[in-house]
Amino acid sequence: MIRRVRYALMFGGLANFLALYYVQPLLPGIAARFGVSPAESAAALSLTTITMALALLFIGPISDMTGRVAIMRASLLGSALLGTASAFAPTWHALLVLRGLEGIALAGLPAVALAYLREETPPQAHLRANATFVMGTAVGGAAGRLLPGPVHALWGWQGATLVVGGIMLVCAAGLWVLLPPSRGFTRSTPSLRGLARNTALTLRDPALVALCLVGAATMGAFVGLCNALTFRLEAAPYLLGGAGALVFLAYPVGVPAPIAAGRLALRRGRGVTVVLGVALLLAGTLLTAAPQLPVIVAGVAVLTFAFLGTHALVSGWVSDRAQRVGVGVGQATGLYLLAYYTGSSLFGALAAQRWESGGWSSVITVSAALAAGAGLLAVLARRFDAQARS
Repeated sequence: MIRRVRYALMFGGLANFLALYYVQPLLPGIAARFGVSPAESAAALSLTTITMALALLFIGPISDMTGRVAIMRASLLGSALLGTASAFAPTWHALLVLRGLEGIALAGLPAVALAYLREETPPQAHLRANATFVMGTAVGGAAGRLLPGPVHALWGWQGATLVVGGIMLVCAAGLWVLLPPSRGFTRSTPSLRGLARNTALTLRDPALVALCLVGAATMGAFVGLCNALTFRLEAAPYLLGGAGALVFLAYPVGVPAPIAAGRLALRRGRGVTVVLGVALLLAGTLLTAAPQLPVIVAGVAVLTFAFLGTHALVSGWVSDRAQRVGVGVGQATGLYLLAYYTGSSLFGALAAQRWESGGWSSVITVSAALAAGAGLLAVLARRFDAQARS
């Protein structure tokens, strides 16, 4: 039973992040196909993340009324079908509509998966089950950045999209077959007044607000730099074309980051570890300023490790803080994810725009400023959290 839950959600996490990020290495090809600028092409990713972020606020409460399993199954199947259909989009605006709808469909899995895990696995199995789910998302993120580039070189962006759609359909089938029906779920009917109250309480807590902004800034720095990097590696002096996506071979370096960050947090404290993680994020960003390709790859590896470790700590910190101060954990987590994906949408598009107008140094300035701001916010969150404890 527990093993089925773990592997089903591993399939789900893999497909979810694969669908979200596979367009990142394809942005130059999409820009050429539809005749749009690099900044405009980034909307193929940013629109998906913003619709996903907005949908997260509603799908969690809906699942409290309707159940978890049906939503996760529909999420994966719907996003797979929409992703496959996007390969046949006749116009740029049609592609954006499909990607926006795909973001709404994708929200069903992250909005529900962790609640399902808590309900269907015993407490001693939570950590391992969560780790398996996170591993699936990490593998999906890596595959989404690595696989489409070589396939695009062979069959174009449409071929890459169809391959990704096929993988998603296989993952959807795996989740559909493996995911056991809910046994620990208790149906409830959240009131709009209660949801509004919990949202207001979350926004009045300075530590939670600071943590949400840390998530937005770090996600924006990471996604923005990776968006623009695909265009940099297609330009002179690299001229790598689709092979430029291979720079994301550095992404799997970040897979063990959540475990490493958790161990360090047990020794040094969560606040200190988050600040150190953001400092490492800044260091990785600055490394990519070098002209040498191996140094750029090293910078991406450092950036990825720092981002994934920091995100794992901050998301857990939000849940713990919300529970401690009596704020609805679901609402606090939903607002964190809203900030997280909004940061991806806004700053991912901004970085592509800065690349077009100011080159790589301008992209570095944006990402470095976001990392520095995240560090300051992490210090403030640590201080506010300590005040609440005293």
